[in-house]
Amino acid sequence: MDILGFWAIAGFLLACYSVIGNDSVQTLGTFIASNRKFKWYHQWSYMGAVMVLTILYGWYFNNGDISFGRLDKVPEIKVEWFHIIPPLILLFLTRKGIPASTSFLLLSAFVHSSFLVSVILKSVLGYVLSAICAYLLWLWLTSWDENLKPIKPKNRKYWRVFQWIATGLLWSSWLTHGISNVAIFLPRKLDLEITCIVAVFLVVSLGFLFRNRGGKVQDIVLSKTSTVYVRSATYIDLFYALVLYFFKEYNHVPMSTTWVFVGILTGRELAFSSRMKMNHSIGETFPIVKKDFFKLMAGLIVSVVAAFLIEYLEIFLLAS
Repeated sequence: MDILGFWAIAGFLLACYSVIGNDSVQTLGTFIASNRKFKWYHQWSYMGAVMVLTILYGWYFNNGDISFGRLDKVPEIKVEWFHIIPPLILLFLTRKGIPASTSFLLLSAFVHSSFLVSVILKSVLGYVLSAICAYLLWLWLTSWDENLKPIKPKNRKYWRVFQWIATGLLWSSWLTHGISNVAIFLPRKLDLEITCIVAVFLVVSLGFLFRNRGGKVQDIVLSKTSTVYVRSATYIDLFYALVLYFFKEYNHVPMSTTWVFVGILTGRELAFSSRMKMNHSIGETFPIVKKDFFKLMAGLIVSVVAAFLIEYLEIFLLAS
């Protein structure tokens, strides 16, 4: 790490903690919620192993680039003090339980506003597409599996294994998107030693997430219908993994996976309400959906403001 400047290392460490604390709860939130009886360090060990393997895979097959090509169009620049403002803001939002887009916020310090527009458009597309597909999927699921009730005890162990596999696939798929939010502070090409150090810091940050059972942002998962059930959690994780894989192959422009995740929960919750009026009616569901959407918009506004602030600050410093 000695080849990096002080601000690059500071930004990287802050990004590790804040990205894992805010963004990864999308992928691991339902896993944590439905495995509350398991020791946190058992879950951490499994997901930590998946993380290390995914990072090493990306490093090996992308010639030292752990971002999986997501930063190909982002210039590699020297990290200055003002570049660590976004991870500090993200850390604050995480403490407040606001599911901010780490892609918007962290990449905003390194890209021009025109490129950020491409990121936003892809993220909005992800939200709309995932919400529509999730709505149709859960309408179909609830048509043959009434209320998606908890599974019978004799079948629970099989679903538990299936869920751990599905969540492992989802976690790996998310990392191919989300790792770029940390790698933005690092050189585009890393040697094996630094890659291993990066993996260690990320795994340690992941440990804090599991130790705190997801933290404050986990509330957005726990407020949704039957997310604590292992079968329902498995459906969410598997569908989310497929959506992320689709957008991974769509193009290399970074996107907000937070918007995709909230879109899935939105479509799913509306499907439950319109089909069965389970725990609340459609009229009661819209305030929940609206609350999540306003949280996304709040995070987006903060990200855009930070982007313009840093861009103009950089111009001012260069001019002086």
